[in-house]
Amino acid sequence: MKLLTFIENGRQQLGVKTDRGIVHMAKALESVQADGNVARTVHEVIDGGQAAVGALEAFVAKALAEGGSDAYVLDESKLTLGPCVTHPNKIICVGLNYRKHAEETNATIPQYPILFNKFNNTLTGHGHDVPLPVRVTNKVDYEAELVIVIGKEAKYVSKEQALSHVFGYCNVNDLSARDLQMRTQQWLLGKSCDGFSPLGPYLVTADEVGNPNDLSIRCIVNGEVRQNSNTSDMIFHCDEIVSYISHHMTLVPGDIILTGTPEGVVLGYPEDKQVYLKDGDIVTIEIEKLGSLTNRMVNEQA
Repeated sequence: MKLLTFIENGRQQLGVKTDRGIVHMAKALESVQADGNVARTVHEVIDGGQAAVGALEAFVAKALAEGGSDAYVLDESKLTLGPCVTHPNKIICVGLNYRKHAEETNATIPQYPILFNKFNNTLTGHGHDVPLPVRVTNKVDYEAELVIVIGKEAKYVSKEQALSHVFGYCNVNDLSARDLQMRTQQWLLGKSCDGFSPLGPYLVTADEVGNPNDLSIRCIVNGEVRQNSNTSDMIFHCDEIVSYISHHMTLVPGDIILTGTPEGVVLGYPEDKQVYLKDGDIVTIEIEKLGSLTNRMVNEQA
């Protein structure tokens, strides 16, 4: 199942992607009798786990089968999307987690996952402009990444059990101001500017994705493929990441984990060939089975 959020009259709404369009859950629930409780927000679905997904799937099938569905089946191209996970409790990131990316930046292959965090101010949706904070940086880089979305509380879980705690996956562009990132040993400043985590367009349930450690992943800038890899190049795979983090902090439903980026970032080019993102650049992140996430970069207004 593919879930998304969209903005209507200033409010975030839950949508479900189907072959006929996006089912507007709030409107559908006003028109069609639900057989039991059906989630109305993406976090209600995540919190409810497989039972909530099953109830949602059954309701959507019923709603599509009934007449009058034109009132609640929407054209996706006309929607303003929000981040597919709207209020994560934690945003945890893994640095230098692709072998070839570590090599291109002349970094030592890490022995343990390198963890840092971002905040909710970085979240935005597919199709939104991302402000480049030109007053403080001129070295904003793209990073295509797979996101793990936690579905069940995880504490001290084994690698073998880790993926059973995952609700689903989505795309993110982990935008990074390299000069701010490298200013100190802590990377947070360069990672946490407003809008630096476009997320989506869909939250795809784990059953639909299958093996997260074998997905093609790309970043395209102004039509040019800059990153083209596979999640199999991760140093620490998704099960290892979830298990490792859970041994140090409790993961809760709705937490998101950004799993690192492959080679091809601007930082990996020779210094005389580094051209960072600029006003008007269009960046698309594509991961197999997760759709395409596109944003335009625009200079932040003073």
